[in-house]
Amino acid sequence: MRLFLWFLLCGVTVFAQKKNESYQYHIREAEAPLKIDGLENDAAWQTTETAKDFFMITPMDTSLSRAKTEVKMCYDKNNLYIIAINYKPVKGALVVESLKRDFNFGNNDNFFIVLDTFEDLTNGFSFGASAAGAYWDGQEADGTFINLNWDNKWHGATKNYDDRWVWEAAIPFKSIRYRPDQTRWGINFSRLELTINEKSAWAPVPRQFQSANLGYAGVLVWDKPLPPAGKNISLIPYALTNVSKDQVKKTPADWKPAIGGDAKIALNSSLNLDLTVNPDFSQVEVDVQQTNLDRFELFFPERRQFFLENADLFASFGFSTLRPFFSRRIGLGVPILFGARLSGKLDKNWRIGVLDTQTREQGDLPAQNFAVVALQRKVFARSNVGILMVNKESLGYDEQIHKSTGKYNRNIGAEFNLASANNIWTGKATVLKSFSPHLSGNDVAISSLLNFNKANLFWQWRYEYVGENYNAEVGYVPNAARRGYQMAVPNVGYLFFVNSPNLISHGPLLQTTLFWNKSSKLTDNETTLTYTFNFRNRATGVVGVASNYVQLLAPFDPTNTGREKLAAGTNHNWKSAGMDFTSSPRARLTYAFSARYGGFFANGTRLNLKTTLGYRFQPYVATKFSVDYNNIQVPYLKTPVELWLVGPRVDITFTNSLFWTTFVQYNSQAKNINLNTRLQWRYQPASDLFIVYTDNYLPENLMVKNRAIVLKLTYWWNV
Repeated sequence: MRLFLWFLLCGVTVFAQKKNESYQYHIREAEAPLKIDGLENDAAWQTTETAKDFFMITPMDTSLSRAKTEVKMCYDKNNLYIIAINYKPVKGALVVESLKRDFNFGNNDNFFIVLDTFEDLTNGFSFGASAAGAYWDGQEADGTFINLNWDNKWHGATKNYDDRWVWEAAIPFKSIRYRPDQTRWGINFSRLELTINEKSAWAPVPRQFQSANLGYAGVLVWDKPLPPAGKNISLIPYALTNVSKDQVKKTPADWKPAIGGDAKIALNSSLNLDLTVNPDFSQVEVDVQQTNLDRFELFFPERRQFFLENADLFASFGFSTLRPFFSRRIGLGVPILFGARLSGKLDKNWRIGVLDTQTREQGDLPAQNFAVVALQRKVFARSNVGILMVNKESLGYDEQIHKSTGKYNRNIGAEFNLASANNIWTGKATVLKSFSPHLSGNDVAISSLLNFNKANLFWQWRYEYVGENYNAEVGYVPNAARRGYQMAVPNVGYLFFVNSPNLISHGPLLQTTLFWNKSSKLTDNETTLTYTFNFRNRATGVVGVASNYVQLLAPFDPTNTGREKLAAGTNHNWKSAGMDFTSSPRARLTYAFSARYGGFFANGTRLNLKTTLGYRFQPYVATKFSVDYNNIQVPYLKTPVELWLVGPRVDITFTNSLFWTTFVQYNSQAKNINLNTRLQWRYQPASDLFIVYTDNYLPENLMVKNRAIVLKLTYWWNV
């Protein structure tokens, strides 16, 4: 009840006027045809308005940017055009990793635009480029977070000179969603100039927020109402051949040709229908492996294109450890026959998402249907309320045959997302209920979060209750194995900003994570105190100490390697200390390292050392070598346990449309060496040729366990 009152009190500020209403760019229809070549000499650019005088965000947000930037925009009946002239504060300077698409924002000189096409301060699109011409595009949700896995069809060009670099682009209206007949969008332009370690934006953004924050967007004013984008149907067929061989079982090589594809149908300018038949995701980059010393499941993000557009409607519902829907539960290891997704805006205030997929029967798993419905309503300036319904249904279910799953599992939930107009107050409150065979009562989950974030002071309170029978089979609830628990996570931090040639800010952060069982008895307590140093060259350093208490709820092997388990009900206490450092991204040689040492389960000790070294031969080659080492000593195991996770990686970008990535991962905990190499040729916008080769080896003798090669061709065809 107290938290609910806090949400109401925070609502006092959510009706405030748009923060950067006075920053307006007036866009007019192009007076002459445009050629997208990265040159500034088109006649159309000579009569447009110019956005300039950017404001610095970091290292300080109290002055104009030292890096001069000029932006011009116009449009015609098909495209939105933009040209950005980025003057170099140091002549000849260039800091980029490679020509890889959807590059790491913090490691490249770059420019991008954010478009709040419904001016709801929450959802939008982002397009941009690095100074070397690598493309960037993503879909924005929650007013801040850009999903770079989203991909669409557009065209751009970059030119680099001694004193400036220029990016020019044409973004088809068909590639974005907007409300026709409107004359205002939200907009902002962001620039990162690593040569002088400066981030800036046209409409000012406080330094504690990301430059893409739509709460601080300015206004794009159209000279006349926009017409509908018109008929927009895209077919994206694929054809592939896959050859694999299991060397352990000595089976013959398995050759599997396949065809399938996707369709994107714009029902109107703001609502999209996506269809997929026999989808294949073999070209998706492999997961980065992790050493697992936890008692619960690790999280890996969704990367498959079909699940990504407007993914926040489904995936952002709930919390990081309490997700009623997690799309990776669908179709990993089991073929998807077909799927459909309807998503987008019904009007300025209402969003809808409907997802349905069908998988094939395989092994002891029956054919299954996964259906999700989400509805979201904007309230106040940037907040929203929503509902979500998830249904997993087994078709042709036989309890004797299909023992690894139940006949059905359903979840229904309601959620309130708080975001004040100035973004200082954010939070959410969620209520969920599940329906499963043979489980009833205590099947509710409740969670809430409240954040306060100003330049110096920030704090958070999070609470979670999960009933012992709450069951989200299509979700991600790693702590569900606790069979009923309560969790509280309070934290508070402070930053001291200083006038120093080397340091921007420093300050402490205190955080506690507490778990209670269904009898309200404390079972876990992790308390950490860290101190962070933020340097002017964008390097960061952290030192800290931690105290842990764990009461095991089930037998557990603390090394997760199949060794003897500790007994359920045993209590474990330990303390540890550690430090982290990440170097400036400006140098060609970059590095990061961390160290942890202290107690562990069963009166043991754990030493954890991590390091990552990177070097770039800009702009064509980026290399990275990472090592994660654990030395665990627990008395009852007699001998130390050493765990290694080693991962060299090479990204070669011959051009901004031809990429070759090779990734090797050695995981001693999983007793596996994985090699994945992928060649991608984007022969035209959003159309690709992939060649993917994968090997898995036994570490002890480098014997091949299995290998596969895939040749896949996709083509984006606008009907």
